[in-house]
Amino acid sequence: MKENKKTYWKGLEELTNDESVVRNAEREFPEGPSNLDGSSRRDFLKMMGFSLAAASLAACEAPVRKAIPYVNKPVDINPSIPNYYASTFASGGDYASIVVKTREGRPIKIDGNELSPISQGGTSAIVEASVLSLYDKQRVAGPMIDGEKVEWAALDAQVKSQLASAGSVKIVTNTILSPSTEKALQQFAEAFGGAEIISYDPVSSYGITKAAELTYGTAMLPTYRFDKASVIVSFAADFLGTWISPIEFAKQYSKTRKITKEKPEMSRHFQFESNLSLTGANADYRTPIKASQTGLAVLALYNALAKKAGGATFNAAAVDVAYLDKAANELWANRGKSIVVASSNDPNVQIVINAINDLLDNNGVTVDFSTPSYFRKGNDVNMNQFVADLKSGRVGGVVFYNCNPVYDYVKGAELGEAIAKAKVSITTNGTLDETASLVKMVAPDHHYLESWNDFNPRKGHYSLSQPVISPLFNTRQAQDSFLTWAGNDTNYYDFLQENWKSSFFASQSEIATFQEFWDRTLFNGVYTVESSSSPVNGSADLVVAASGITKVYKADNAGTELVVYTKVGIGSGAFSNNPWLQEMSDPISKATWDNYLTVSQAWAAEQGLKMFEGATKKAKVTIGEKSILVPVMVQPGQAKGTVGLALGYGRSKAGRVADGVGVNAYDLLTNANGFTTYDITDGVSIELTSDSYKIAQTQTHQTYMDRQYVIQESTLPEYKENPSAGRDFPKVYMEGEFVKPSKISLWKGHRYSNHHWGLAIDMNSCIGCGACTVACQVENNVSVVGKEEVLNRREMAWIRIDRYYSSPEGASSNKELEAAADNPEVIFQPMMCQHCNNAPCETVCPVAATTHSSEGLNQMTYNRCIGTRYCANNCPYKVRRFNWFKYHDNKAFAAVNVAQNDDMGKMVLNPDVTVRARGVIEKCSMCVQRIQSGKLTARKEGRRVQDGEINTACATACPTNAIVFGDMNDPESNITKMLKIEDNNDSPTKEVGEERAFHVLEYLNVNPNVWYFTKIRNKDKSEA
Repeated sequence: MKENKKTYWKGLEELTNDESVVRNAEREFPEGPSNLDGSSRRDFLKMMGFSLAAASLAACEAPVRKAIPYVNKPVDINPSIPNYYASTFASGGDYASIVVKTREGRPIKIDGNELSPISQGGTSAIVEASVLSLYDKQRVAGPMIDGEKVEWAALDAQVKSQLASAGSVKIVTNTILSPSTEKALQQFAEAFGGAEIISYDPVSSYGITKAAELTYGTAMLPTYRFDKASVIVSFAADFLGTWISPIEFAKQYSKTRKITKEKPEMSRHFQFESNLSLTGANADYRTPIKASQTGLAVLALYNALAKKAGGATFNAAAVDVAYLDKAANELWANRGKSIVVASSNDPNVQIVINAINDLLDNNGVTVDFSTPSYFRKGNDVNMNQFVADLKSGRVGGVVFYNCNPVYDYVKGAELGEAIAKAKVSITTNGTLDETASLVKMVAPDHHYLESWNDFNPRKGHYSLSQPVISPLFNTRQAQDSFLTWAGNDTNYYDFLQENWKSSFFASQSEIATFQEFWDRTLFNGVYTVESSSSPVNGSADLVVAASGITKVYKADNAGTELVVYTKVGIGSGAFSNNPWLQEMSDPISKATWDNYLTVSQAWAAEQGLKMFEGATKKAKVTIGEKSILVPVMVQPGQAKGTVGLALGYGRSKAGRVADGVGVNAYDLLTNANGFTTYDITDGVSIELTSDSYKIAQTQTHQTYMDRQYVIQESTLPEYKENPSAGRDFPKVYMEGEFVKPSKISLWKGHRYSNHHWGLAIDMNSCIGCGACTVACQVENNVSVVGKEEVLNRREMAWIRIDRYYSSPEGASSNKELEAAADNPEVIFQPMMCQHCNNAPCETVCPVAATTHSSEGLNQMTYNRCIGTRYCANNCPYKVRRFNWFKYHDNKAFAAVNVAQNDDMGKMVLNPDVTVRARGVIEKCSMCVQRIQSGKLTARKEGRRVQDGEINTACATACPTNAIVFGDMNDPESNITKMLKIEDNNDSPTKEVGEERAFHVLEYLNVNPNVWYFTKIRNKDKSEA
């Protein structure tokens, strides 16, 4: 068996053995109080002694509690018993069918709805965190006119009278997925002279819909089916992270990446991009290219395929793109089961993409225009015309329906200055954001968790949302406002039901009453209509498209190029005021609380820039007459000659969390021929300044200090030859022979007579999206600590996603390592408490605060912990978190730890989980509160727990099902079958038959209850 001799590293500072990494690795713990540098541990404990003792004494005093019983208890609310409601998350074109958990009428957690054929039970970090925005005190508390609070009746009267005499009225909105909302808006528009409805998206896909119109006659997005593709080729489309419908695509993609010895087949993924994206990090073959080359690379791919088909080709400048010919050969060999996508907003590029998929017989299979998606319906041309009309005074009245174009549109600054020219300006936005703060009248909408609505994300697919809490403020659903202003006295709930009765119930035959149909659909949350579809045929003028590409794109652009992108956690910026998202480590850069200019190593070397411990310099980015100052981050995988910058930051009216965080990249966007351009290839100037800055990164905060065999990986050809390929099997010498480490132990071992809980994590399925990290934070009341504390290495996350870069075997010289870092391979590994059966933390705790349960869990008794941190010192995985401060009820953290320092924010806290005090250790509990609840339910019903009834927050959130939780003593459980556990006895040492399953740091013999499956790449054996 070939031994894996790759070099793994978490960041450039670790690769280069930077002095800061060495120092912190030796220190093992984050910095203590600043005046203790160099002090001994004894001095630290002397200083901490009084505060720890005082905290312990305070903990012994019972808090004052006042419980007011219900006089008339609501029928559906029982104290301590959660209720669950099917609903829908939709923000602009972003969509997920969800299930909302409430306690005593408070929504506290969001999970995915497994009945949805689109999101299929998956969520994202933004969806998970969205529940906190419900409890934002900075939401608009009621209607306002000219900044003053008014009654709804007064607002309605003014809106009606002023719009009636305003003249031309425009309604501006993001993509609307709700057919009932569109109907209500249409009534409103008709009531005021046929007002025009203008739709735009902060991140536009208009180039795709326009190309579809030119090719097939209808402006639309197709349904993409990555699960039906054996070969995937993407040109900068981050479909696993942020592109169009990432939850749906991640679920599909993961199905093509899961392998077993019986079915050792997986898709092959090629990615061509400038910035290292989440999707690029998961690709089998990734090629960094300049943005100015993208169109030519797409055209070159078409020419290569056209030659194989015997068709005509187009003259274009030759581009040297690694793996492009290989991708063409693989695509041609997999016609009808391949897919080619691109993120470009240039319709000429998308026309060629359509032609490629047609040439490969993918149309109707992996790219289906006969079943269109409705996620991105924005029209850049119409929006540009609206801005021009507003500036020239041709717009008498404007209504902004839950959108913020002053911030997130390419011409937002111009729009903001022109709003005052309209006679009437109205918004339904729920916060006084950059747009709402400039209008005359504010009619605040409910939060989506307070609202009724329906959604149509794809042809034939529908879902409902329902209020799970009464409105917290004097808000009104925007649809009710539109109906009221249109003179329709029907409330939106009745309007919605009537729409469904006429649209869907009329075709029902097996359901007797509409109420029964409505209740069933509301319970399930989703509804599917059988719709006929036929292949979409058509053709665009490829000659014109090819000519347009050759005029715009360049094979060798000498200038620097800026590629603007969106982050997984922050997205377009609509939810940037959410501290859970701000503190989430970016999957690629592992940075929090900032955006930054990503640059290549080559550029950094030319400028003499070296980052260490997040310390860097700022650069002045100039495009035409626009300039911004932004910190610089050296990012492995960044294409040479390009720089990257994330949208969603630089808010000025977002709220106390996001205001002033980062810089606004929307200001740098351009508009080419009516299409918003996210790749700026001309006139970009980057000047490094002397201004210092610190970026809070987490990638090297948990150091294994030369410990080996954390990552185990191989290639598909090697796996087919040997299912154990890539595995390390450590042996220790005992009595004349080499044996497994588990054969030697000072432990007597635990016996598990009932349950034995464990996790199995498939590293082939894990894409590193981070949904699990936010889900854990929400479920377990994990504190937000803020940027300064992250810089001090004190983040509190119970589960982290370790991102490793790797250099190929044999790379040892500085030159070879630098070359590898230009385009490294990337592996993501979820890391939480491993719940070791031979737990080293348990043996060193002087007060038995950390103990072992009878079901295999490593437990923490918080009110017993005195904060010695011996357990953290003894943990080989570095997964324990120490509370340096009292993060809750602490004014110092009020601006960031909103959920624990705000009276309203506290409503989101899970009452089943303790909010931890200062000076204690905390860590993953494997969601023991969920385990206990599931066991109690089963016991009350007189039965055993069934597999799937209990699940951890991380496993539930995972859109790729990479994390599987279950009872390893149950022979029918999914985890038992995955691991192929051969003997379900009560021993802590399980003999597993799955060749890919391994323990991290297995040679230490701590015998974890968390298993990982070897990472397998679909690369040719010679290229491994």
